[in-house]
Amino acid sequence: MAPLLGLDSSFVLQLLRYGFISMIIHVYAKVRVGSFPIALVIFLSLTAIELLGRQWLSVVTKHAPEPYLDEVFHIPQAQVYCDGKYTIWDDKITTPPGLYALTILSHSLLTGLPCSVYYLRLFNVEIISFLALVATIAKARLEQPGKGVQYSVTALWTGINVALFPVLFFFSGLYYTDVISTFVVLLAYTNHLSRVNSNESSLANDVYTLFLGLLALCMRQTNIFWVVVYMGGLEAVHGVKALNPEPVATPSFSTLSHQVGFYAWRYSLGDIHDPSLNLASPIDLLLCAVSIGIAAFCNLGTIVRQRIWPHLLILGAFVGFVAWNGGVVLGDKSNHVATLHLAQMLYIWPLFAFFSVPLFIPRLLDLAVLAFNIITRIVEQTPASKKSPTTGNKSKRTNEANQSMALKVFNKLGSGHTIHSIIVLAGTLAVATLIVRLNTIIHPFTLADNRHYMFYVFRYTILRSWWIRYALVPIYIVCGWLCWAALQGSPFSSPRIHQWIQTPFSNPNSTAVANTPADRKFEQTNTSHESSESESGLGLAITASPPTSTVLILLLSAALSLITAPLVEPRYFILPWVFWRLLVPTRPTLVLPTTPLSNKGSAALSQRLFIPALETLWFALVNVATMYVFVTRPFYWRGPDGELLDGGRVQRFMW
Repeated sequence: MAPLLGLDSSFVLQLLRYGFISMIIHVYAKVRVGSFPIALVIFLSLTAIELLGRQWLSVVTKHAPEPYLDEVFHIPQAQVYCDGKYTIWDDKITTPPGLYALTILSHSLLTGLPCSVYYLRLFNVEIISFLALVATIAKARLEQPGKGVQYSVTALWTGINVALFPVLFFFSGLYYTDVISTFVVLLAYTNHLSRVNSNESSLANDVYTLFLGLLALCMRQTNIFWVVVYMGGLEAVHGVKALNPEPVATPSFSTLSHQVGFYAWRYSLGDIHDPSLNLASPIDLLLCAVSIGIAAFCNLGTIVRQRIWPHLLILGAFVGFVAWNGGVVLGDKSNHVATLHLAQMLYIWPLFAFFSVPLFIPRLLDLAVLAFNIITRIVEQTPASKKSPTTGNKSKRTNEANQSMALKVFNKLGSGHTIHSIIVLAGTLAVATLIVRLNTIIHPFTLADNRHYMFYVFRYTILRSWWIRYALVPIYIVCGWLCWAALQGSPFSSPRIHQWIQTPFSNPNSTAVANTPADRKFEQTNTSHESSESESGLGLAITASPPTSTVLILLLSAALSLITAPLVEPRYFILPWVFWRLLVPTRPTLVLPTTPLSNKGSAALSQRLFIPALETLWFALVNVATMYVFVTRPFYWRGPDGELLDGGRVQRFMW
C-alpha cells in the first residue's frame, strides 16, 4: 500500500540528505541566483524532483500494485536477497545484481525500509533526484574546465532536464535498472571530468576510478562502452595533450614528403589537431583521428602509466567475466545474442530529435538569419567593394610557386571543404541506404510485444511498406545533422579559444588560432577570467562547442553500445542522449546595446533560461502523455477464441 501522496518518514530522511548536500555546496559554491544562494536553489530543485517522482510512484502503485513486465524478474530477486538467500538466482535475468545489492544496502544502512513492491520502487525515485545533482555537477565542470565546480543556472537546469528525460523519469516509478545504471555512470563521468581538469591524477583517485567502473559494470554490462571506451578514450586524449611539446614555427614546404613528415612528427609529440566542433570541417575529423592515433601510438607507455591503467583493468575484468560466463548476458542467452545491427545508428537520431525539439529551434532560426545576411551581402556587393590582393596573399602565391606539383594537389584537395561536405553527404546517403537494405533487423520481441511503443513505431513505418524504409533515410540524415548542429552551438557566439589547430589545410572557419601550447595556455586563462568576471554574479556560464575528439569518441561509444543489440528499445538510448545533452553548448545572450545597464543582467538570464525552460515544458508534456496512457489505457491479451492469456494479467503501454 502506497503512503498518501507518497509522503512518509523516508521523505523526511531524503530532505535531510538534500539539506546536508546543500550545506556542503554552500561552503564551496558562492554563486547566487538573483537574491538566492545556489545551494538553496539546488535544495528546492531536488525536493521538487523527489515530490514529482513520489507522486508518479503513488499513481503506479495504485494502478499496478503487483510487479509489472520486467519487474516480474527484478522484484522477486531483490526480495530473495532481502531474505539473505544470496545463492538463489533467476536464470531469466540478463543483468548483474548491482541494483538489488545497492537497494538492500540502502534499506539496511540508511532507511530500514521493507522490501515490498512500493519500497523497492521507491529506491529509483530517490536515486533520480541524485541523478539530477550529478548531471548538474557534470555540466558545471564542462562549462568551467580547470576551475573547480562553479554552479550556473544553466548547469542546474540541464541537470533537472536530464532527470526529467521522459524515458528515464518514466522508469523511476518502476523497479528497473535504468535509473541506477545511469546514475552510477554519471558519477564515474563527474570523477573523470575532475581528473582531466587536473594536471595529474593521484593513486587514490585512480583506485576510485577503478571502483566506479566496476560498479557501473555491476549495474549493466553495456556500461563497459561508457566507462572504458568513452571515458578511457577521453582520458587518453587528455594524456596526449598533457605532453605539451615545445612550440616550433611552421616552416615553408617544398615537397609533399617534407610536409607530411613535419606534421607526423608534431603529432607524435602530442601537438595534435583537435579543434572545437564549430570550427571543424570534414577533413578536420579525419585529421583529428589520425593525429590522436599517431600520438597515442608513439606515447602509449606514458598514457597507460599516467592516465588509463584503471580503465584497462576494468576492461580486463570485463573480458574475464565474459570468458567465465560464456557470454555478455547472465541469463536468457538465447534471446539476447549479440548481433551486428547497424540500423541502430540510424534510429538514434529521430529519437534524439523528438525529445530535443526545443534545442533545435534556435539553431534553425540562426540559419535563417545567416541565410538572410548572406543574401543581403550578395545583393549589396559592388565591384568597387572587392578588395585588392593583400601582402599575405602575395606571400602565399610565392610559397606555392616553390612547391612541388604533388604538394599543391594534396593541399588543394585537402582544402576543398565544400567538395568534402558534398562527398560526406552523398556517402552518408549511400551508406544509410545500404544499411536499410542489408541490415534492417526486426527482433521477434518487437513483433510479439504490443505493450511497447516501438511495436507501433515499427508497425506503422518500417513494416508498413518496403518503400517507407527508404523514405526514412533522408529523415535519419536530417535528424543527425540537427544533433550535430546543436553540438556546434550558435554561429553568433563570441569567438572562443581555437585550441589544438595543427593542420596543413586552410580552414575558413578559423581565424585567430592559437598554434602553440604557450599561446593556448595564456589565452585559455585569459578567456576563463573574462567569462567568470562577466557572468559569475548571475550564476551564468559561457560554454564552447566540445572538442572534435570528444564528439568522435562519443559516436564510437554510442555505436558500440547500440549496434550489438538486436532489439530496439528507447531505454538503450538513454546514456547516449544524456552524454550528448551534456555536451550541447549553452546559448549565448544577445543583449542589445540600447538595453540599460541595470537590465542587462536580467535580460541575459531570461535569454539563457528560455531554451531549458522550453525543454522542461516539452518533457512535462511527454511525461504526462505517457503516464496517462499507462494508467488509463489498460488492456488484456486474448487468444483467437477470446480466452485470456498471460494469466489474465492487466497489460499497459510503456516505453
